Amino acid sequence: MAYLEWSDDLDTGIRVIDDQHRRIVAMINQLDDAQRTGSKAKVATVIDELIDYTVSHFAFEEAMLEEAGYVFTKAHKRVHALFIKRVEDYRQRFTSGEDIADELKGLLGRWLFSHIRSDDRNYVEAVNDNLRRLSADASEGGWLRRAGRRFFRGAA
Repeated sequence: MAYLEWSDDLDTGIRVIDDQHRRIVAMINQLDDAQRTGSKAKVATVIDELIDYTVSHFAFEEAMLEEAGYVFTKAHKRVHALFIKRVEDYRQRFTSGEDIADELKGLLGRWLFSHIRSDDRNYVEAVNDNLRRLSADASEGGWLRRAGRRFFRGAA
């Protein structure tokens, strides 16, 4: 698999979400780098970090959708839950000794880009409307900053 490259059509226009998506793409590329070293320990570390970060991203995104009152939040959460189950299965297979790195990279890249272009694009208007409303909330840095700290340790 070639390195994944970000393209403008992946931007949702929600900076915090776009930054998180870019981070996931970078981590998928880190998995490729780790795999090339031949070190199973490095691959394991990147897989764990990638899955953990993706789970945090999903939880953050879902909180944004709930806060915005997005009508398809429940369905979006189901899509996330099914995907997490799939990648957890990959992690289990890797732990059992299977070489799943290529398969996992392919799944992650295809799924992420497809999910951003379809499912995520559908919530943009609702979330942006809510973010404009919340931007007036300056208490403790506002909802977005508080949520970022809650889901991503050390986030601003």
